[in-house]
Amino acid sequence: MTEAELSRQRDVEQPAPTPEQLEFERLIETDSRVEPTDWMPEAYRKTLIRQISQHAHSEIIGMQPEGNWITRAPSLKRKAILMAKVQDEAGHGLYLYSAAQTLGISRDAMYDQLLSGTAKYSSIFNYTTPTWADMGSIGWLVDGAAICNQVPLCRCSYGPYGRAMVRICKEESFHQRQGFEILLTLMRGTPEQQRMAQESVNRWYAPALMMFGPPDGESPNSQRSMAWKIKRFSNDELRQRFVDMLVPQAEVLGVTLPDPDIRWNEERGHYDFGVLDWDEFYEVLAGRGQANTVRLANRRAAHDDGAWVREAARAYAAREDADRSTLLERIA
Repeated sequence: MTEAELSRQRDVEQPAPTPEQLEFERLIETDSRVEPTDWMPEAYRKTLIRQISQHAHSEIIGMQPEGNWITRAPSLKRKAILMAKVQDEAGHGLYLYSAAQTLGISRDAMYDQLLSGTAKYSSIFNYTTPTWADMGSIGWLVDGAAICNQVPLCRCSYGPYGRAMVRICKEESFHQRQGFEILLTLMRGTPEQQRMAQESVNRWYAPALMMFGPPDGESPNSQRSMAWKIKRFSNDELRQRFVDMLVPQAEVLGVTLPDPDIRWNEERGHYDFGVLDWDEFYEVLAGRGQANTVRLANRRAAHDDGAWVREAARAYAAREDADRSTLLERIA
């Protein structure tokens, strides 16, 4: 069959786009926002549900590594700051679950996916936090990586997600500065404190770089998300931005990034850095990390312990509805 015949066959097989499809494509091409009431391809909807719900799950699970240190923080000031940060993360989860709900999935369904282990969350939160310095490394490295990844999401093509990210990024910026300040204080302290800070950075550096996802060639969802302008940059582009940001900050802190291959590349205008251990990434993602089992077990226990609160809230809402209905009947 000739190319012309193949082209005619494709034209016959593919129906003309509907007005709704054309409008969706126009919104994407013109950098406008798709809203919940707009028509959207089912694949677009499913991609957003997967990404936003995973982001929400990450915020909720991410409360655990730091919540573990609230009662053991070295001062009342540190306790208050850390508690505020963990509360922020709970709020981020709330914003994101609410944004995902506009796509037609219930919060209960998303939560069931998390608790059953069928939904993913960021692999970074399956690492343990054995020292106080880890509160600094999480803020500087993990929240720093989150900022690199999430600031472009403020321009996401889906309106509710983009708007939720504006506030989240403002708070993540505070979190990153808080972590940087903890490490700076330790690096200006005793030799033992300096060693603790460096050891923590050594453990968190590579996992933080893996937060952006696998290399572009191994990321099945990245290209489609970029075509729809859900994502604005590829995994490798974001990872490079992050390394370029880290190197001068590490110099200010006085810590050494645990990668002997980091060096400035004049030709590229970026820092070169070493190859990451992607086998470790996939192991953690598959549920075989340091704390996967513990994180989900804690989340399930918290969900079960809070059942009475949800039941009370439902009973209160039902009573309010009944009272409102009675009042309307009397008025009528």
